[in-house]
Amino acid sequence: MNEEKDGLGSLNLSNSITIGQGVTFVGSISARGKAFINGKVTGEISVDDLQVGEYGVIKGKIKSREMDVHGEIHDEVSCAEHVLVHSTGLINGNLIYGELEIQKGGRVTGSMDQSDKTFKSK
Repeated sequence: MNEEKDGLGSLNLSNSITIGQGVTFVGSISARGKAFINGKVTGEISVDDLQVGEYGVIKGKIKSREMDVHGEIHDEVSCAEHVLVHSTGLINGNLIYGELEIQKGGRVTGSMDQSDKTFKSK
């Protein structure tokens, strides 16, 4: 595969996982890098950087350092540094965060607690 042609030449994808649109995953995900979720995940996720695409739906406990949400997250969410909920994003459940940014149209329902605790992915 030609990485330059696909636009991936500058991305470091080691220690990362992608769950694409149309894919359903049940289980636990632990990675020191990024998780790109644009499918459906049920289970626990522990990653450094979580990217939830517009079609991504996660049901389960999540721990991360950074989080970028275009889709849906349901259950317990712990994000040590920055959470960005885009206009199409939804977090429904218990949210513990360092910094929270919600774009117009983005939704957060449930309990929220700001914390300065640090997080380390497994």
